[in-house]
Amino acid sequence: MADFEIETRENVRFVRAVLRDEAIQTEAGALSYMRGAVSMSASIPGPLTLLRASLSAQTAVRPTFRGTGDVYLEPTLGGYYAFQVNEKPWILDRGAYLASEASVTVQVYREKIMNALWTGEGFIDFHTLVSGKGKVVLNAPGPVEEIDLGDEELAVEGRAVIARSSRVAFSIRRPSRGFVSSWISGEKILRVYRGPGRILLAQTPYWSELLLQSTRDGRT
Repeated sequence: MADFEIETRENVRFVRAVLRDEAIQTEAGALSYMRGAVSMSASIPGPLTLLRASLSAQTAVRPTFRGTGDVYLEPTLGGYYAFQVNEKPWILDRGAYLASEASVTVQVYREKIMNALWTGEGFIDFHTLVSGKGKVVLNAPGPVEEIDLGDEELAVEGRAVIARSSRVAFSIRRPSRGFVSSWISGEKILRVYRGPGRILLAQTPYWSELLLQSTRDGRT
C-alpha cells in the first residue's frame, strides 16, 4: 500500500506519497514534483462527469501516478488529513478530497434537495463519495478530530465537518424551535449529524490558514 506522509516546513504543510510499484490518484493540479520511476497519466472524462464537475465546482480530471518513487503534492497554509477507507463509503465535503490510493473508488454524491436549499447551495449540491479499501487524503483547515457518534447527535454551525461515513444521517435545522429566537441569536442554521457512524471534524483552523482567510475577507 502507498504511504501518505504529511510533513511541515516553515509552518507550511505538504503531502509526500511514497510509491513502491503502486498507484495513486489526485485532484488535478495537485502535483508539486515527483522523484524516481513514476509516470503520470490522465484520461478525458465523460460528458456526465464534466457536467457534474461544473455544477459542483470540483475537478473532473484526476491524474494517476504509477511506479516507484516519491510524489510531492502542493503545499498549503492549511493542513491535510489521511485516513483509511474499509469498504464502507464516506461522503466528503466539497473541496475536501485531495488524493487516494488507486484501489479507492472516487464517485459523485448528490445531497438531498432540502439540505442543499437550506445551506444555500441551490437545488443541486454534489459532494465526493469514496469507497473501496485504501488510504484517502483530505484538505483540512486545521487539526482533525475523528468522532464516533454511536447513537448520538452532533449539531455544528458552519462547515466544520469535512467528511462523514455514509451511515451518518445529515440534516439542516434552526438552532431554536422558534423563528424569532433563531433570528436574534445570530445563528441561522445548524448542520446536524446523527449516528451511528463516524465524522471528521476540523473546528479550529491553523493560525496561518486563519490569517489567510482574514486577509481574503478584508479584515486585516
